[in-house]
Amino acid sequence: MSRWRDIKQGSVKKETEVSPAHKDNNSSDTSITQISTAIPLRIKAFIVDMFMIMMPIMYVTTYLILEGKDDFQGSDEARWITAVVYGLIIIFFWVVKGQTPGFKAYSLKLVDDTTFKNISLGKAILRYFIFLISATTILLTFIPFFRKDKKTIQDIFSKTIVISEK
Repeated sequence: MSRWRDIKQGSVKKETEVSPAHKDNNSSDTSITQISTAIPLRIKAFIVDMFMIMMPIMYVTTYLILEGKDDFQGSDEARWITAVVYGLIIIFFWVVKGQTPGFKAYSLKLVDDTTFKNISLGKAILRYFIFLISATTILLTFIPFFRKDKKTIQDIFSKTIVISEK
């Protein structure tokens, strides 16, 4: 892993890591699949996103718009509005850069699993909607632990993959 200073000075270049299955696009062997990034890195990136994006939204909603934590806890609308605003910001990052701040911190990138390019707006909206469902059902959160390719339920349905950048 390169140090930030080395990357900034240009002495080390960043490269995207691609599995051997996708280096040769003319290959007819489709039995080999791309493996997603390690689950602990994805969890760490999610936690960074929650603190950098969701917490300021919740603070503004709780203390500047509402009268405090009791009003926030009693308001279902406030919780849904924060989830929607968070979703819009995350979707924007996925579509424009393919990286949220947490993904950037851990050198991860969300791409289409066939083209390895940034995902479309429709895929990003679908992925976030399925993320909300999986987060509320808890059981769907454990799917990557039982799959060889480590894909989450939102990755499966939206046909996306989280890859590592070198």
